[in-house]
Amino acid sequence: MSDFIVTFCFFSFAGNVFVVSLAVADLVVAIYPYPLVLTSIFHNGWSLGNAHCQVSGFLMGLSVIGSIFNITGIAINRYCYICHSLKYDKLYSDKNSLCYVVLIWLLTVVAIVPNLFVGSLRYDPRVYSCTFAQSASSAYTIAVVFFHFILPILIVTYCYLRIWVLVIQVRRRVKPDARPKLTPHDVRNFVTMFVVFVLFAVCWGPLNFIGLAVAVNPGMVTPLIPEWLFVSSYFMAYFNSCLNAIVYGLLNQNFRREYKRIIVSLCTARLFSTDSSNEAVERIKSKPSPLMTNNNRVKVDSV
Repeated sequence: MSDFIVTFCFFSFAGNVFVVSLAVADLVVAIYPYPLVLTSIFHNGWSLGNAHCQVSGFLMGLSVIGSIFNITGIAINRYCYICHSLKYDKLYSDKNSLCYVVLIWLLTVVAIVPNLFVGSLRYDPRVYSCTFAQSASSAYTIAVVFFHFILPILIVTYCYLRIWVLVIQVRRRVKPDARPKLTPHDVRNFVTMFVVFVLFAVCWGPLNFIGLAVAVNPGMVTPLIPEWLFVSSYFMAYFNSCLNAIVYGLLNQNFRREYKRIIVSLCTARLFSTDSSNEAVERIKSKPSPLMTNNNRVKVDSV
C-alpha cells in the first residue's frame, strides 16, 4: 500500500484526481448494475422489481456520462499542462482540481435526472438490462447524444490535436525550448489517456449513432436495425469500462509494476495461508486425542 501511495504522489495531484474519478465512474456499473444484469440473464428476465430497475438504469447512465465527462476533463487538463504550462499551476491547484471533479459529477447527475421524468429508464429484454430507451423521447435522445457524446468528443479531439501538434514540433526541434515541462514521461501519460479516449469513442460510437438515427425517425429506422447489431453495440459500449485498467497496465510502467506487486502479494498470501492451514492440520493429526488420553488414564488407574 505504501508503494502505491508513493507512486500516486509521484505524479501531479491534479492529473491523478481526474484519473481516480474516471476509475470511480468505471466501477459504478460493476458494483450494482452488472450483478443485476447477470441475475436477469440467469432468470431469463427481470424479476427484481421496478425500483431496482430504475436504480440500475440510473447508475449505468451515471457511469457512462461520468466517464465521458471525466475523459473530457482529463483532456483539458493535459492540454493546459502541455500547451499552457505557465498558467497550469494556477489553473490546477489542488483546491481547484477537486472543485473541477465535483463540478464534473454535479453535471453528470444533472444530465441523468431528466431520465426520471421522461420515463426513459426501462427494461430491455434484448440486453437483459434496465437502460436508456432510445425511442422514449426523440428530443431527449438527440440532446443526450449531442451534449453527452458528440460535444465532449469534439472538445477532446481539439485538445489532443493541439497536443499532438506541439509534440511533433518539439520532436522536430521547431520549438526546442518553448515547453520545458514536455518530458518523455509527460508524452507517455498523454499517449495513455489518448488511447483511453480513442477506445471510448470506438466502443460508444455505434450505440450513440444508432440512438441518433432512431431519434430522428423512430417509426422508419427502428424496424431496420437488426437485433444483433443493437445487442453487439450495447455490450461493446459497456465493455469499455473494463478496458481502461488494461490500457493503464499495458502503457504505463508504474501501473504495470503495481499490478505485478498486487498479484504477487495475493499469490504469496494465498500460499502462506495454504501452508499455514496444512501445518495446522498436521499438528492436529500429530497431537494425541484428549479422549484417547483420558481412556488410557482410566485403564491405567483401573489396573
